[in-house]
Amino acid sequence: MIATILLGSAALPAAIEVRRFAAAEARQGVAAGHRSFYAIDNSTIARYNKRSGRQLAIWRADPVRYPHINSCAVVADLLVCANSNYPAVPMRSSVVWLDAKTLAVVREHDLGAGFGSLTWLDWRQDSWWACYAHYDGKGGEPGRDHRATRLVRYDAEFRVIASYRFPDEVLAHFAPRSASGGAWGRNGALYVSGHDRPEIYRLAVPKSGTTLILEAVIATPTHGQAIGIDRRDANLLWSIDRSSKAVVESRLP
Repeated sequence: MIATILLGSAALPAAIEVRRFAAAEARQGVAAGHRSFYAIDNSTIARYNKRSGRQLAIWRADPVRYPHINSCAVVADLLVCANSNYPAVPMRSSVVWLDAKTLAVVREHDLGAGFGSLTWLDWRQDSWWACYAHYDGKGGEPGRDHRATRLVRYDAEFRVIASYRFPDEVLAHFAPRSASGGAWGRNGALYVSGHDRPEIYRLAVPKSGTTLILEAVIATPTHGQAIGIDRRDANLLWSIDRSSKAVVESRLP
């Protein structure tokens, strides 16, 4: 299988950096809409112009209420964000909808406890796809480690439709952390990032069974954290460089 070959090879297909922008909030992840990108840092989200890099709006939330906003996705005219109580346990999660232009809170949905720590979610095929992380160390719960990470499919009202585990090859690359970001791309490809490695994983949902299918590993110019697929051009990947507080736009192979 090509996935096995790619995992064992030093030469991976690579996303090529196109541009990068300075963004002080680029510590957890990034999302990209048609004209704006959004830099995310726990309790702060800033909206930037995709052409000039100029900051257009900022939301500074109460860190007690929103302690760990890990990622967001642009869905229609809303910014849909994954919030959790990381690193507190037991893990609890919620979804927060913001106006994509003003960054005003529109609504929230409490997911409670059970699956894990929500790190990302996206909308596709009339469903919410939400990833729940588990960790070996900080933020982990007794009896479960990174191998308990799950992708859960919900209907529009957040009723569970299905749950999927990640392939062993990908879980080994997550260790000791988990999946930090994910987004749907062109032709139903699911792109997922880990916490540290400079690579993303292109996955497919199986027609039968409960284990996601690894199609390829793609090298990236940045190390882990939450990612976004451009809403205007699905060949463009958005990621962050935490060390330099930069948002990076790359072209997928």
